[in-house]
Amino acid sequence: MTTAREIINPGADCVRTDQTAADAATLMTRLGVGALPICGKDDKLKGVVTDRDLVVKVLGPGRDPATFPAGSLNQQEAVTIGADDSAEEVLETMARHKVRRLPVIDGDRLVGMVAVADVARSLPHPEVGRLVEVISTD
Repeated sequence: MTTAREIINPGADCVRTDQTAADAATLMTRLGVGALPICGKDDKLKGVVTDRDLVVKVLGPGRDPATFPAGSLNQQEAVTIGADDSAEEVLETMARHKVRRLPVIDGDRLVGMVAVADVARSLPHPEVGRLVEVISTD
């Protein structure tokens, strides 16, 4: 059984709740990623911000990304997966919540991020096709 720990991109960098949307965009650009975990001062996961969040919640409405708090980009509750959960559970969680990226936690510690591409490399083709179909529909 392949686990999330085996397919993650380890060591995910966080944008902090007291940083700005501009800081999040800069970090995403530097890392070449489309999503970042949002962590509080206690280093605990508070949510995830995506490049789409930045456009829809900050730029589109004309807000200033240099002053808009990254902590205000949190979703209701971060959807996560455990490091020792199976790749199939990652698939089911992504499909259930229609997300393309998940923070991976070990206990209460963030250990990395897993993306659809990571899952695609570890699962048989029919399951990957089902995941893409589910998360791509409204």
